[in-house]
Amino acid sequence: MRRGWRQHDLAVAARVSQSTVSRLERGHLDKLPTATIRRVMAALDLRVELRVRWRGGELDRLLDRAHATLGEAVVRWLVARGWEVRPEVSFARYGERGVIDVLARHPASGSLLAIELKTALVDLQELMASIDRKVRLAAPVAASLGWQSTTVSGLVVVAQGRTNRRRVADHRRLLRAAFPTDGRRMRAWLRQPAEPVRGLMFWPDSHGQHARPPTSSRQRVSRGRLSVVRVAGSPNS
Repeated sequence: MRRGWRQHDLAVAARVSQSTVSRLERGHLDKLPTATIRRVMAALDLRVELRVRWRGGELDRLLDRAHATLGEAVVRWLVARGWEVRPEVSFARYGERGVIDVLARHPASGSLLAIELKTALVDLQELMASIDRKVRLAAPVAASLGWQSTTVSGLVVVAQGRTNRRRVADHRRLLRAAFPTDGRRMRAWLRQPAEPVRGLMFWPDSHGQHARPPTSSRQRVSRGRLSVVRVAGSPNS
């Protein structure tokens, strides 16, 4: 529409038939090869992404051991500081479905925190949209768990690494606007939460031996009910 193209014009640009463009425009995709769909979209400077989902969560959660390692480290660190924690909380509200990587509540202050874990930063726009949605839905999701909250905050925890550091540096202004609370201030807030915040902090590399802060004891964290564990140490990012 912006270019003033007809179906025929798009078909010529994408080197496909007009009937192919017509089927695509009407959403009849079953008999169109993926390569053809991509070619038509490329003619309009669009990108096609195929996302596979399984039982309400993204399939890569099942396959990504680094994501699980990062999550376990964050959960232990929060529990040791008095937070109540629920990992991998699925939600389905008002047609919106997804999973909050870590949902945490600070009993003393009533602060609620929705955490997004990222072992790799790929689509920053999707990341910002995702954390916005989860912060917006966190209070009713927490209420369904029996948690009452006074404020809701959001935090993105990014695995340490050169690529992720460079990605953040390349988009510093965008990310600072979306997540104004940096790692240093975020760690202080986590110890004494008050007003709602949006933050981004790095965590030691989830692929290596530094995935977990130094601890005096180790205890498996289940995905069901969590018991309080005492852990010494803090993330060194």
